[in-house]
Amino acid sequence: MPAPINTLKQKFKAGDTTFGCWLSFAETAPAEVIGTAGFDWLVIDAEHAANDIRSIRNQLMALQASPSSVVVRVPVGEPWIIKQVLDAGAQTILVPMVESEEQVRQMVRACTYPPHGIRGVGATATRASWFSDITDYTQTADEQISLIVQIENRAGLAALDDILTVDGIDCVFIGPADLAADMGYVDDLTHPDVRAAILDALRRIADAGKVPGILALADESIQAYLDGGARFVAVGIDVITLAQAARATAERWIKRRP
Repeated sequence: MPAPINTLKQKFKAGDTTFGCWLSFAETAPAEVIGTAGFDWLVIDAEHAANDIRSIRNQLMALQASPSSVVVRVPVGEPWIIKQVLDAGAQTILVPMVESEEQVRQMVRACTYPPHGIRGVGATATRASWFSDITDYTQTADEQISLIVQIENRAGLAALDDILTVDGIDCVFIGPADLAADMGYVDDLTHPDVRAAILDALRRIADAGKVPGILALADESIQAYLDGGARFVAVGIDVITLAQAARATAERWIKRRP
């Protein structure tokens, strides 16, 4: 039995535009709820959220029945954590703060079994192989793993053309908040210089045959980046969605208090 089909990777290859949501609660119940919402994909965030390998694994379990594909953003681009997340059953990895071609090549190797990579062979006792029920997992896993790298500063933008030459990455994701801060515009994600840099990066990513990705929460920004070629678009964050809905409900009814 081969490794499961990575439906998000298929959508990347088909040229589909997909929409997703960030999972920042680091808890299974909210993940399961958002998993029913209908997003194409969800990102379990281990960079800024309070996740560890156990909470990542538990959320992967909670989302097993969800139609949404699951991406895991690792806290840092280190082979040891990528290995653990893949063994926990993730098939799509997002690596933050990528700044060089060599760094990306190392991430590709970390996601790939020998002889072409350095991923440790031990999935037979893990969720990835469904505890050895997927008998051909090690032989077939590589073709179902999808790697997304995240550009978040001027160094990453400067290296973008070199990064785009690396085989083994499907999507290059722009992190607008860190990029804006690095450019000197903290919290000003729509500054003309930031917007221009992002749109230029999206164009270059698409021209190289990779999927351009972005996170944007405001409708105007989402549409601008879609028009600019983005095809992997995060349009929500679970914590913010809950906070905004709760505040709006409270405000609506507190004002009507007799």
